[in-house]
Amino acid sequence: MKLWLVRHGQTDLNKAKRMQGRTDAPLNETGIGQAAAAAGKVSGISFDAVYSSPLIRAVKTASIISGVPAEEIRIDERLIETDFGKYEGRRYYLLGPSMTLYWALPEVFPTPKTVETIPSMVSRSSSFLKDLEQNHSEDSNILISCHGGIIRALRGYLENRPDGIVWRPKPHNCEFYIYEYTKDGWVK
Repeated sequence: MKLWLVRHGQTDLNKAKRMQGRTDAPLNETGIGQAAAAAGKVSGISFDAVYSSPLIRAVKTASIISGVPAEEIRIDERLIETDFGKYEGRRYYLLGPSMTLYWALPEVFPTPKTVETIPSMVSRSSSFLKDLEQNHSEDSNILISCHGGIIRALRGYLENRPDGIVWRPKPHNCEFYIYEYTKDGWVK
């Protein structure tokens, strides 16, 4: 099984450097262009399944990249972005010390109140990937379109990290992470 993990294209909130989380913002023109460019990188690949977060920016990205109509994409709530609680919509430079420090070094600083914890992100992402492993054949090509926060937890599972997360480097809009499932587990 080959997995093509991608972060959605740019939105106006990304451009304005605001915490986007679960706000259902659409792709902007740049984001649509990024998704089209990403589609060019995988042209000729036929995806056996296309999964997405329920948020419109991820669904649109998945549809553009795969060529699959939005209504045929498999929506999975476990792929939704991290819940940023009271920090939702705030500018990055106005988050305050607790969220700024946590988002920079979550392995050192505690999760601020109202923000989804890393164990929660790790739990839902590993649950999704375990289901994927059980429900798809070893020769499947699968596209997953989601978000920067949850990609960190998905990569933690795929790379067998003891803490369940790959925090750095941060995923960029329409950046692919490609993994293959072998007898020895997932390899990059």
